[in-house]
Amino acid sequence: MKPRGPLMIEHRLIEKMLGLIDRELETIEKTQKVNPVFIDTVVDFIRTYADRTHHGKEEDILFKELGMKKLNSDDSRIMRELVDEHILARNAVSDLVAANNKYIEGNEKSIDVIIEKLTFLINFYPKHIIKEDKVFFPDTERYFTDGELNAMLNEFNEFDKRMIHEKYNNVYESLLKKYS
Repeated sequence: MKPRGPLMIEHRLIEKMLGLIDRELETIEKTQKVNPVFIDTVVDFIRTYADRTHHGKEEDILFKELGMKKLNSDDSRIMRELVDEHILARNAVSDLVAANNKYIEGNEKSIDVIIEKLTFLINFYPKHIIKEDKVFFPDTERYFTDGELNAMLNEFNEFDKRMIHEKYNNVYESLLKKYS
């Protein structure tokens, strides 16, 4: 397997989650009611799995390695676009958190922001995933030798092993702040 394999497998789970988000979004639009726990779960999934785990491997490993290669102008441009898109998604999730908190506090107007941010995520990720799966990943593999690709795949595996510890250290730190 090449490094794009695990990244593409992660994309499939993200796509499945987007399907669930889309179904819940329809319910929110019909009822004008939000399930805050669902939103918290979506946020946790996107922040931990899609962003920290998936985008983390891309930014901290793949893009870093590509940064040491002489990329053609198209590949360099697309890599910058992908990083900018990751930032857009992070900002949308932060806005979603703020809107969900306002909703929990009783602000019914925040439903519009929740709908807007969920809609953004549902529309954003499929285009982003296609750009990576169909264009960027296949086009940039040619910059690496087989040995470099294997080393990167091993680094991806090590990165994933650390994620569970990072996640639950963050849970502990969050609870510590809240209850101290």
